[in-house]
Amino acid sequence: MTDPTTPAQTAAKAGPGLPEPALAAEALALVLKPMARLMIDHGLQLPSMVELLKKALVDEAVGAYGLADKGSSDTRIALLTGVHRKDVKRMREAPVATGPASPMVSVAASVVARWISEPRFLNADQCARSLARTPRRGRAGEPDFATLVAEVSRDVGARAVLDELARLGVVELSDDGYVSLKSTAFVPHEGLSESFHFFATSVSDHLGAAVHNLAPDRSGQPMLDQSAFSQDLTPEQAAQLQQQARRLWASALQQFLQTATVAEQRSEGVAGPKHRIRFGVYFHDSLQAEAVAATLAPRKSKRKSAP
Repeated sequence: MTDPTTPAQTAAKAGPGLPEPALAAEALALVLKPMARLMIDHGLQLPSMVELLKKALVDEAVGAYGLADKGSSDTRIALLTGVHRKDVKRMREAPVATGPASPMVSVAASVVARWISEPRFLNADQCARSLARTPRRGRAGEPDFATLVAEVSRDVGARAVLDELARLGVVELSDDGYVSLKSTAFVPHEGLSESFHFFATSVSDHLGAAVHNLAPDRSGQPMLDQSAFSQDLTPEQAAQLQQQARRLWASALQQFLQTATVAEQRSEGVAGPKHRIRFGVYFHDSLQAEAVAATLAPRKSKRKSAP
């Protein structure tokens, strides 16, 4: 079934309106549950998260709610966010922290994206073909891995990209010098920092689309943000649906990347503002609430109390 409370659908019907703090708080309480699990899993405690939330509120208020040609005073930011004015001042005066750059992740992901979408790098069955590591190792007229990397970036060498993809478990190199893609999606198996990078960018953009759709002052069309769900499933049926979801995503991903490649080529050299887009999918499987309650319910003791 399609979720009838999807933000894109609700926002499309309701349109712009007044802020709804109670509804937003109710929604955030649910959104924060997996975030709390992430915190506990990785040793993040409340004080550090409070500081991160304060910084996010201040930065967003300054960047998105500043007055035209005037910016925003510390007092106005404090009123908008509830962050104490002293904290606002401290955070605005602090040096801008630059996160760890991940150029190799971006290049590696782009290489895989081009590999599974560009017809020259595909077999007749539309699967990614094995590529000779260099032109010298391949057959005349065949595409090779070095050429693939060069079409994506001239700043990073093919050997460095190959080593990174191999480290992440995305490709394998055969004895005859050919490189094969293990999966039709860039899913790092070994690189924990890369996994956190993709988690942050993907979840942030997904939430960004939903928040855009729920903005009280939104005037444009809602962004795509829909999902489907099914329930009362056995573990075996849930596993089968997950496999089906993966097959559908692999097909959709290839088609979308082919279209995106053409769009990028048509955008080259065109003056004006440029946009960054993300198209994604997810699958979530968990016990239903009643099953969790039954699992956590205290067992009744069979012992009788002494008279």
